[in-house]
Amino acid sequence: MSQTPNSALMGALLILLVFSAFFSSSETGMMAINRYRLRHLARKGHRAAKRTALLLDRSDLLISVILIGNNFVNILASALATIISARLWGDSGIAFATIGLTVVVLIFGEIAPKTFAAKYPERVAFPASMILVPLLKIFYPLVILLNKVCALIMLPFGIKPGDNNCDQLNTEELRTLVYESDLRLPKKSRGMLLRILDLAKINVDDILIPRNEVTGINLDDDIKEILNQLRDCQHTRLPVYKGDINNTVGMLHMRKIARLLSLEEVNKATLLQETVEPYYIPETTPLHTQLFNFQKAKERTALVVDEYGDILGLVTLEDILEEIVGDFTTDISDSSHDVIPQDDGSYIIDGSASIRDINRILDWSLPTEEAKTISGLILEEMEFIPNSSVCIKLGNYRFEILQVKDNRVRTVKIVLAA
Repeated sequence: MSQTPNSALMGALLILLVFSAFFSSSETGMMAINRYRLRHLARKGHRAAKRTALLLDRSDLLISVILIGNNFVNILASALATIISARLWGDSGIAFATIGLTVVVLIFGEIAPKTFAAKYPERVAFPASMILVPLLKIFYPLVILLNKVCALIMLPFGIKPGDNNCDQLNTEELRTLVYESDLRLPKKSRGMLLRILDLAKINVDDILIPRNEVTGINLDDDIKEILNQLRDCQHTRLPVYKGDINNTVGMLHMRKIARLLSLEEVNKATLLQETVEPYYIPETTPLHTQLFNFQKAKERTALVVDEYGDILGLVTLEDILEEIVGDFTTDISDSSHDVIPQDDGSYIIDGSASIRDINRILDWSLPTEEAKTISGLILEEMEFIPNSSVCIKLGNYRFEILQVKDNRVRTVKIVLAA
């Protein structure tokens, strides 16, 4: 070493600083890279992405080989700087070498490369993987030895090197990821993804058609009334019951009865022959579960029952799909007869209207935690049955009760406060 010219030592020192920058930037680039984009590229066959993903699968080994390399080149650089300074300025130059090398390493070996790697992780991680993979193979015995020692040290803290569960997202984290993708995803697509995530929070009793609003065939009615009802019916499936919907005997598909209607061959016995067994579901079934249940059972309509077996209402596959994609119509007047827009910007709304439907149609955010209908929301807030012409304010919404009948709010005028 004493015979080596200073120019050669300085050249070697410069090369070591480049290696220091490489290891520092590699560490930051590998840790900062988007894991989900990386997996996407790897599945598409991107070679560098595959190498990088392979390294990150054992991030403990990756960090070890990077730190071994970085510490080795920094220690060697410190030794060379000390020799060069001692030759140029004697023993007093050693202190200068220590301070000077520290500043140089911080700027050019740490801060600058790490900053660049944090901003452009793929530009750093992908090329670096070509060098880190063979380095890991070369130093594998040393890396394993050091990792075993570290594992013993971290064992009392319950930490196991090699566990990479931190990059697994739960539902709320995935929701945040979708929210933050506003520049990459169209608004409608983002809204659909968020509504899909919300399906697990919504039960079928939140969206069902209440039993008093269910259109069905009562076999106790006169056959002429039943035929008129069938001809005017706009639904494809109807429950058939005797006297009360709790006594449902089957579900009738209008396609099966259409031919008989044209031939006027329909009687009550014929209707019963064309019915199929009702499909019952509990009220607490989450929507995402029921969506798969519909698919598995090859059904599109279900009767919702409570814990006592009483029918609460009816829910269809289309009702669940509307929770994801929104209403299939865009005009408010076509979307719901329960909502009547006024010239002053307010809306006259039927008290039995579903809060979820109103929120979806008008893009509002009325609370849905407890009450299911507008009437229920008002009664929950006031805690008594109000008279007409009573006004209340709930958040940014002003409610004016227009009609109260049979112990419930029939119609209400709602305006969104400015």
